[in-house]
Amino acid sequence: MVKSKLTLNELNEILTTELKRAPKQAEILKYLTLNGPAELSQLSQNWPQPGSAISGLERKGLVIKYKIKEERFPQVFKEFKKDKVLKLNQYQVEAVTNIKEKLEQGHFGAFLLHGVTGSGKTEVYLESIRYVLKQGRTALVLVPEISLTPQLIGRFSAVLGDQVKVLHSGLSPGERLDVWESLRLGKVKVIVGVRSAVFAPLSNLGLIIIDEEHETTFKQSEPDPRYHAREVALYRAKRNNAVLVLGSATPSLETYYRMIKGEYELINMPERVTPQPLPQVEIVDMRKEFLKGNKSIFSQRLKINIEETLARGEQIILFLNRRGYSTFVLCRECGKPLECKNCAISLTYHSIPHHMKCHYCDFTMPVPHRCPHCGSSFIRYFGAGTQQVEAEIKKIWPGVKVIRMDVDTTQNKDAHQKLLAEFGSNKSSILLGTQMIAKGLDFPNVTLVGVIAADLSLSFPDYNAGERTFQLLTQVAGRAGRGSLAGKVIIQTYNPEHYAITTGKNYAYLEFFQKELALRKQMDYPPFSSLVRILVTDVKEKNVVNCIGQIAAFLQDHFGEKIEILGPATAPIKKIKNRYRYQLILKGTDLDLLRVAARNSFNHILKGENSKTLRIIIDVEPENIL
Repeated sequence: MVKSKLTLNELNEILTTELKRAPKQAEILKYLTLNGPAELSQLSQNWPQPGSAISGLERKGLVIKYKIKEERFPQVFKEFKKDKVLKLNQYQVEAVTNIKEKLEQGHFGAFLLHGVTGSGKTEVYLESIRYVLKQGRTALVLVPEISLTPQLIGRFSAVLGDQVKVLHSGLSPGERLDVWESLRLGKVKVIVGVRSAVFAPLSNLGLIIIDEEHETTFKQSEPDPRYHAREVALYRAKRNNAVLVLGSATPSLETYYRMIKGEYELINMPERVTPQPLPQVEIVDMRKEFLKGNKSIFSQRLKINIEETLARGEQIILFLNRRGYSTFVLCRECGKPLECKNCAISLTYHSIPHHMKCHYCDFTMPVPHRCPHCGSSFIRYFGAGTQQVEAEIKKIWPGVKVIRMDVDTTQNKDAHQKLLAEFGSNKSSILLGTQMIAKGLDFPNVTLVGVIAADLSLSFPDYNAGERTFQLLTQVAGRAGRGSLAGKVIIQTYNPEHYAITTGKNYAYLEFFQKELALRKQMDYPPFSSLVRILVTDVKEKNVVNCIGQIAAFLQDHFGEKIEILGPATAPIKKIKNRYRYQLILKGTDLDLLRVAARNSFNHILKGENSKTLRIIIDVEPENIL
C-alpha cells in the first residue's frame, strides 16, 4: 500500500514547488492525498509502471509504503447465509437447557443428542455455542463431510459473524494458514471442520460438538497417524473441563451402548420441528420387478413418483453409493472381469471420459475391444453407477436438470458449495449422488427421496455392514419433507426382509439397536470386545506371507491363551497399488492387552526384518477390514 503524508494545504505548495518538473509524481501524490491509501496494482491502472515515481516520492518524504496482511478465508455463498430467528420447540429448549446447565458447572460433561432427522439439532448447537461464547470460551464443531459445511457454516456465520471459520481439506494452503493464525491470535472463537479440525488450537475450549457422530469418516485409518476424532474430542473435553455433544439421528452402536452404561447423558429429540412428520417410506422388491420384465434402474413405483413430483414442481434426491457408469466390465465368454493392473479390484467404467478406472490407485485404461484374457469380443458392462443413473434420467425425462454429486464432480475448489447452491435455488429438479448427499442437507422443496440400491453396503465383508446400511437409509430418507410439504421415500432392494432395511423403513432405531446388539453379543464383536488389526503389505507376496506368519507365531506363543487371534489371511482386497496385503485380527475384552500384543509383535519382527518395502500397519479399533 502507498499513503500520502500530506494534508490538502501542504499538497498545493508541494505541487507548485518541489514537484513542478515531475508531473507523474505530482499526479500520483494528488490522487493519494485526495483519495487515501491505494495498492500498487490500483495505481498501475491509471499510471503505467508507477514504481519509479513512487520511489521518488518516498525519497522526498512525501509518501510512505507499507504492507498489509490480507486474510484469505473461504467465502460462504449468500444462498447459505440464513439469519432468520427460529423459535425453539419444547425438545430443543430442553436440550439447550441441559447443555447450558453443564456449561455453568464448568466441569466435563458428555451428551448423546439423539434427534430424528429434521428435529433441529443445528439450532441446539447454535444456542449452546452462543452461550459458551458469552462465558468467554470457544467452541469446536466437527462434521463428517466437506459437503455438509456450506449449509452449516452459512447458518453459523449468519448468526455468529466473523467469530466462526471453517477448516477442511478443500482449503488452499493460504486459507488454512490464515485460519490457524487467527486461532493463534484469538480472533476466531468457533471452528467448524472435518476430522482433522479436532486438533485446532482453540484456547479456553468450552464446547465440542460432533455432528453425525456415527460416521466412519471420523476415523483416520490411512495414512498415519491413526485416530478417531470422537476419542480425541473426548480427551480434549476432559482436559479442558469442556462439554462434549455427540449428535445423530442414528448413533453408532458403540456410542449408544456407552450411553446405556452411563458414560454419556441422553438428550432425546423425537419429533421434527416442521409441521410435517417423518416421510412415509415404501420398500420396492426389485426381484418382483425383474420377474415382471422391468430391467430398468428404476422400479415402476419410483418412476411414477418421480414423474408426479416433477409435475408438481418439487425436487428429488436420488441416492446411489457407487460412482462411475458401470460397476465392472466382464467377458461373457471366459467370465473374467477387467481388473486393475496394480490392485486386486475390478475396474469401474466411466462414460465421461470413456475409460476404465481403479477407485483405489486411479489407474486408468481405455476400454478394450477384446478380452485381454481370452481375446473374446463379448465384453459387457454390469452394475450401475451414478453416471449411468444420470444418463438414464436424461433419457427418460429429457430436459430435466440433474446435478450429480460424487467424487468425480466435486474435485474443484468450492465445487460442493456451487452444486448445493444451484440445487438450493431450485435451478435443478434432481440431486443425484453418493453418500455425501445422504446426511445433513436441508432443502425444503425436496419431497421425494429414492434409494436406487439399498443392498450395496450389505454386501461388504464387515461385521458392521448392517449398521452402516441402517444408518445410510435412515439418514438419506430424512432429506425428504423438511419443509411445509410432505415427503416420501422409496427404497429399492433385493433383500427387503433384512432387519436393517425393515427397521430403517420404520425409523425404528431402538429395534435395530436391540437386534444388532444381540447379534454382536452372539459373535463377540464390539462393543462386547475390542479389535486390533495388523496389516502387512509389500510389493513381494512372499515377504508378506513370511512376515505375517512370524507375527502369528509370536502372538500364539506369547498371547495365545489371553487373546483371540483371527488369521493370518489375505485382506478382502488382496492387492492395492501393487502391494500385497495380508492381515491378522486380534480380539479380546482388554484393549490395553491387545495394544501390547500388537506392539510387541511389531518390535519382534522389526529386529530381524531387512526388507525396505515391507510395511506393518497396526490399526486400533478399525472401522473396516477391507
